This record gives sequence, structure tokens and C-alpha cells, in this order.
Amino acid sequence: MDILLLLLGFICVVVGFFGSFLPVLPGPSISWVGIVLLYFTTAVPANYWILGISALITIALTVLDYTIPAKGTKKFGGSPYGIWGTNIGLIVGIFAPIPLGFIIGPFVGAFVGELIYDYKDHQRALKAATGSLLGFLASSFMKFVVCMMYLGLFLWIVWQNKATLF
Repeated sequence: MDILLLLLGFICVVVGFFGSFLPVLPGPSISWVGIVLLYFTTAVPANYWILGISALITIALTVLDYTIPAKGTKKFGGSPYGIWGTNIGLIVGIFAPIPLGFIIGPFVGAFVGELIYDYKDHQRALKAATGSLLGFLASSFMKFVVCMMYLGLFLWIVWQNKATLF
């Protein structure tokens, strides 16, 4: 049973790593579940500090993941229309059958939202859309770093408990 939980935990951590790039998958959340599964084994003693701190990081990052692209739009001069466009574009981009729709969607959404707000100012609309794109890239980078830390933490815990796991 321990080997099965170890394997499922490792799969979750790896899927979470790929989820840091694909917005369809909540990367840090899936990676955190992998760490929790590791602690469900009888060979690894529970460490509530690691579980609690990593849970707080995961929750904070999940909230930031949805707010950073909108904040990037606002920082680059976007209006509420551009912020709404960013969020709508992200949702449409995730489900659109086009390559890199999750990147193109927020950019196009912010651009269209800004054009709805002021159809004459294309320069400002492009600037706000660029802010949306930069916000998305910053958010993805943060998720990547956290998922890499969770992968390292998982491997470190396995290494420390290898005698009882295998």
C-alpha cells in the first residue's frame, strides 16, 4: 500500500509540475496533493509544519494566479473593461481549440475589452494587453518555481525515509 501511495504522490507532483504551464491543471494544488499522499504512507511520519506551510503557499498562489494578469492589465493603464476582458479571454483561451490559447486569450481579451472602452485608442489597448500577457507570464513563473520546490521537497522526504519506504 505504501508503494502505491508513493507512486500516486509522485505522479501528482509531476502532473502538478506540468500544470504550472497549463492553466487547465491547477499545478501547485496537484503537487501539494502529491506531498499529502506521501505523508499518508505508514513509513513517513506526519509533519504538520510542512503540510500547513505548503498548503498556505498553495492557497495564496492559487489566489494570485487569478489576480496577477488582471493587475498587470491595470498597471499598464487598463480599464475595468480590460481587466474583465483579460479574465474572459483566459477562460475562452483555455477551452479554445487553438495552440497556446491560454496565452493568446488573455491578451486578446484585454485588447478587445480596452477597445470596447475606447475604440479610438489602439495604443493604450495594446499596452494594457501587454500588461495582461506579462502578468500571465509572471504568474506562470511563480507556479513553476513552487512546483519545482514541491518536487524537490517530495524527493527529499522520500530520500530521508528510503529505508522504511523500500
